[in-house]
Amino acid sequence: MEHLQSVDFSAVTLNSGFWQERQALNHSATIYAIWRRFQETGRFAAFRFDWKPGDPHKPHIFYDSDVAKWIEAAAYILQKEEDPRLEGMIDETVEQIAAHQGADGYFNVWFTVVEPEKRFQERTAHELYCAGHLMEAAVAYHNARGKDLFLQCMCRYADYIEKIFKTEQSAGFVTPGHEEIELALVKLYRCTGESRYLELSRWFLDQRGNNAKDTEAEWCSPLYSQSHLPVREQTTAEGHAVRATYLYCGMADEAYEYGDDAMFHACRALFRNITDKRMYITGGIGSSSSGEAFTKDYDLPNETAYTESCAAIGLALFARRMLRLESDSLYADTAELALYNGYLASISLDGTRFFYENPLEINLLHHGRNPSVKQEEHLPITQRVEVFDCSCCPPNIARLAASVGDFLYTHDDSRLFVHQYMDSTAAWESGSRRIRMTQSTQYPADGRIQLRLEGAAGMTLGVRIPGWCHSFRLMTEQGSAAHRLVKGYALIDVPNDRFELLLDLTMEPELVESRPEAFDNTGRAALRRGPVIYCLEGVDNGPLLQDLRVSAALHARLSPHPSAPLPLIHASGWRRTVEPAAPLYQPYSPQFSPCELTFIPYYTFANRGESDMRVWIPVAETPGRS
Repeated sequence: MEHLQSVDFSAVTLNSGFWQERQALNHSATIYAIWRRFQETGRFAAFRFDWKPGDPHKPHIFYDSDVAKWIEAAAYILQKEEDPRLEGMIDETVEQIAAHQGADGYFNVWFTVVEPEKRFQERTAHELYCAGHLMEAAVAYHNARGKDLFLQCMCRYADYIEKIFKTEQSAGFVTPGHEEIELALVKLYRCTGESRYLELSRWFLDQRGNNAKDTEAEWCSPLYSQSHLPVREQTTAEGHAVRATYLYCGMADEAYEYGDDAMFHACRALFRNITDKRMYITGGIGSSSSGEAFTKDYDLPNETAYTESCAAIGLALFARRMLRLESDSLYADTAELALYNGYLASISLDGTRFFYENPLEINLLHHGRNPSVKQEEHLPITQRVEVFDCSCCPPNIARLAASVGDFLYTHDDSRLFVHQYMDSTAAWESGSRRIRMTQSTQYPADGRIQLRLEGAAGMTLGVRIPGWCHSFRLMTEQGSAAHRLVKGYALIDVPNDRFELLLDLTMEPELVESRPEAFDNTGRAALRRGPVIYCLEGVDNGPLLQDLRVSAALHARLSPHPSAPLPLIHASGWRRTVEPAAPLYQPYSPQFSPCELTFIPYYTFANRGESDMRVWIPVAETPGRS
């Protein structure tokens, strides 16, 4: 197990290009769109603690977390940019929190105004989940503006939680049904230096699956809440996908802070189980709508894929933490896959509408099937919406966009690893060194990245060679750069304090197949270019996408996308032709005509109205033969 430091997003400036544009949109449109809808649905009003039976907008048990994630996202924006209006919105809410926090430190809207008699009695009621998100938000706002009121409130709350759960053990349960507080307490420790918060996080982890007090609701099995085994004995990703990844984040943090090898090996085993057997090609996880959960190995249906937006985010956050423990490109490749596909698909191109679920196939004819069938299956919605009753995803999407610079670098005294490629400048201190890294690139539009490194003479530079890349060049002013490949990183000795390196990654469209156990994809392939997965949409290719075949030879060409910074891909294929007057059934003799298929980046689907969509496409070796 290694012990690398991350470069915080606050030290990274996105200069231009793909992610800078996404961040700008997040500030100008997304954060305010979420605020407006949260205002309209009573989420901010709930913090006045004045709701009474019969009033509109009855609070939900998770409203605290929705608002907290919005504050965290806004705070991340404020850490990089001035916005007095946004700061005023946060301050108004923080004042409400401070005014209504209990004298003992307790804070929760639902269990104060709706069911006060059930405080810390129901394991599945999101109390500690909400507490964790409030703590994360308080740390973020303190780091952004240096204001302590919110942080002080949450320290008091953490102290109270320690008293009730660890010291007195008077709560009705031991560990939360919805994990989150474990990773939040680590953030609180890192911000305040108070070791009790780190110890409390470890205590919650050590108690999970390891006590007799945690009973489950009828709908909530031990597998569902990751309580089936002590955490160091877990090797397969089980249960609710978001809860699982938040737990794994806390486990990775604990392994890092305590040097816990057993916890690290558990994290590594869980990560490999996800990426080897339980992850979609888009980086989406949690295939089932029943429990929003992992199911079995290779159970990856496309049309009914649940793949909650928060789960892709959770996987990316887990991967980022693993890079502090092990410099293996598997983690950076997975984070990249989730960021460019499962995550980006969750938000519209204008930054104001969201998916909770992210399917890999839409068949509008199937959506119109008879009601008795639809009652027995779950088909995700076909268009993004402004807000959900359960709106965990929109503010989660916003906070990740604002802090995406977190994913770029890790380092120790002798090594510096570049994990993601974004046009950016970063500056930080490492021991006595003052390091500055500049990336100049149009990635992921192309694979050319110019790196300029200052202050790192004598260090080893590791640049990630993505798993999708089949060939690459590393060049300095003197010619080809001497390097060695270790765990997906090209390692280069930095000769002087000013060092320039050109990394050129071959980025060609290619068809990808899955293992045969993922039987929904039998006879099909997906199209990717670099880290971006592509799909067919009916808007470009007409109805009945199931009648299309892509040529195994592909013969791809690129053209500009009318509303996104990545290209369209046009590929050769065939369409099954049927006579308009053909009967419902007839002798098998399919006819195919050649056609050109237009693929769009997966994350851009459902931005032009309702339409069929497919990621996995039948492949034809020769016309009429699949």
